[in-house]
Amino acid sequence: MTEDVIVVEGLTKIFNGDLIAVDHVSFSVKNGEIFGFLGPNGAGKTTTIKMLTTVLKPAEGKASIFGKDVASQNLNVKNSIGVMQQVYTADEDLTGYQNVMLIAALYGVPKDVAKKRSLELLNLVELTAFKDKEVQTYSGGMRRRLELICSLINNPKVLFLDEPTLGLDVQTRAATWNYLRVLKKEFGMTLFLTTHYMEEADSLCDRVAIIDHGKIITIGTPNDLKKGLGGDIIMLSIQNATEDLSDLIKMVPTVKGVQRQDETYRIKAENGEETAPYIMEAVRAEGYKVGRLSLSRPTLDEVYLEFTGKSLREEEGSKISAFQQRETMRRAGGESR
Repeated sequence: MTEDVIVVEGLTKIFNGDLIAVDHVSFSVKNGEIFGFLGPNGAGKTTTIKMLTTVLKPAEGKASIFGKDVASQNLNVKNSIGVMQQVYTADEDLTGYQNVMLIAALYGVPKDVAKKRSLELLNLVELTAFKDKEVQTYSGGMRRRLELICSLINNPKVLFLDEPTLGLDVQTRAATWNYLRVLKKEFGMTLFLTTHYMEEADSLCDRVAIIDHGKIITIGTPNDLKKGLGGDIIMLSIQNATEDLSDLIKMVPTVKGVQRQDETYRIKAENGEETAPYIMEAVRAEGYKVGRLSLSRPTLDEVYLEFTGKSLREEEGSKISAFQQRETMRRAGGESR
């Protein structure tokens, strides 16, 4: 994975003259990797995908896929990509097979080729037994798998997935991850996905870009980002402490950093299990009482908190984004199969 198939430089999108949805982002995606955009609703993830897939034109900056500019060579770009949107697009009155064939026709795939490929893709995601049933009878997991193979019918080299597991239960989400890993491993496909699920980015992605308020905060492999925190995380609450005890806690030798949030302290330490007792001893020696203490290993949630100063805001975002997500989750409801 050495060749950059997606190159983005200073990409910017502004709505209504003053709303900056994507703010001069720059990154590259290597051939054959799974690259993730991790961030809350309204962070600019979907807008970025829409620019990269030629739906929206950038206000500033440029982007290319396999050397083709997304703005000036959009037809060349469209021929090499597939898109799985966040919202459901399948016709519920058609069968699964008919939906795939319809998308194939829209892409101009010859009918004989489309028939063969449709059956192969239905088999890939274990929908063969349901191919002649109307989509309105499908469960949420089946619908998502159908959306996935519709995005693959033109045999793309790069696949964009916008919140591919939104609204799915844990088991169905894990199954979807396996399908995506197959696309990478067996078909050599490059995948670009957006998500606000920490565990999805951690488990699935080779590299992750954390995005917030339209800006990329940091990029790296999940392991490198977590290692970059420099140790374990201790969350300590101190009862009735009106003054800031950060300096006191920092005096413990193995403490590497302290952040105060009201009565709670977020502490980075080289070895949390050994450090926690010394911190408690120092606090008690000053006459304060420990209310709660917890220890955790570095996670992407901790990485996000480290760089932004807050937890991932899953509830926030634009009204349109929130409505689309509620609709997707509603249609994803029901028994997963």
